[in-house]
Amino acid sequence: MPQIYKTPASTSGTTDTPRTTGNTGGGRLSAWPPVRIALTAFFALDGFLFAGWVVRIPAIKSAVHASAGELGLALLCVSVGAVLVMTWVGRLCLRFGNHPVTVASAVVLCASVALPPQAHSVWSLGGVLLLFGAGYGAVNVGINSAAVDLVAAARRPVMPAFHAAYSLGGLIGASLGGLLATHLSPARHLGLMAVFGLAVTVAAGVPLVRHRVTVPEGPTAAEPSAESAPTSAAVRGPMLLVLLLGVVALCDAYGEGALADWGTLHLSADLHATASVAAGGFAAYSLAMTAGRLSGTRLVERFGPTRVLVTGAAVASGGMLVAALSPWLPLVLAGFLLVGLGLANIFPLAIDRAGALNGPKGVATASMLGYGGMVLGPPIIGFLAQGVGLPTALVSVAVLAGLAGVAALVVRRAAGVSEG
Repeated sequence: MPQIYKTPASTSGTTDTPRTTGNTGGGRLSAWPPVRIALTAFFALDGFLFAGWVVRIPAIKSAVHASAGELGLALLCVSVGAVLVMTWVGRLCLRFGNHPVTVASAVVLCASVALPPQAHSVWSLGGVLLLFGAGYGAVNVGINSAAVDLVAAARRPVMPAFHAAYSLGGLIGASLGGLLATHLSPARHLGLMAVFGLAVTVAAGVPLVRHRVTVPEGPTAAEPSAESAPTSAAVRGPMLLVLLLGVVALCDAYGEGALADWGTLHLSADLHATASVAAGGFAAYSLAMTAGRLSGTRLVERFGPTRVLVTGAAVASGGMLVAALSPWLPLVLAGFLLVGLGLANIFPLAIDRAGALNGPKGVATASMLGYGGMVLGPPIIGFLAQGVGLPTALVSVAVLAGLAGVAALVVRRAAGVSEG
């Protein structure tokens, strides 16, 4: 029988209740119960597997003799596969539970990451990437839906910490992949990653499936009444708020995708930075994002989610303007750091609020919009760069970051109006 981590409804609304551990503990969850450790492992594994695949893209491109355009279409299949399954996975989470769906999705992701090196044509590569994207999208809906429940049960806004684990997993996966690229073929490298991923899935999946998290009925410390979407809002119009939160996620993902694909090119082509400096600039951005997510819980506890979202959007917007338009390399690198810090907590907080409003369906909807931003960002930047140049094209990241802040304020105001 699965253990239940249960949190009773709060009657006082205070946040100084001692944390306890146990099947049906009488207070908040302990800081690191087994279910949180297991879920953190799945977030890290998600980032680790995706980054390991990304660093082998050049070798696989050569193996299937793909042109740049053909590769772009094949890579699009990752996002298409993810978007296609997200709504269905949200429904599966409601029917079977977030934890079993997460484990099953992780098995698909781990198995599919070994398939791209086995493709012998662009068409077959697109097919296996469709499956890989489906596994990736399914895992993201599952882990984020489970995290939303744990955030409510823990009575702490720990969602950014989960996404920090994803970022750390990505950094480790990319770094390890770079080291192994000269020693292992893509087939052997990604095959070993698949085996490792399945081992982690078993190790983390057992405690995750064994434990359930019950969500408190009253206000939580993670969602104080002034910052949370009240019940009346959830009844009257949650989907509009969920869609607005999806727009927030989209704007953030647009910037993340643009920086990932065009940031190093901007440093090397427009600022004439060396390859090592350009790579270091993107690494600095990634590390800043990881650091921002690690500090996200304390920031939300102190200032509330809306202030963190709006301030992060403003910092990212200002940093991107500096990074895009400054001709001085040190200032551009500083701008990259600000973009990483600013964007760090926007996506996880938007997904958290969408899940709090509408459960796994809210997570799936906001995630789909977020993936839309990830898909649209790089090609839009490329199209704009052809017409107005890459620096000016990157200004669109600053514009959308600002839009994310405005959308977060609209959500906050709508929730506040409904509450009154």
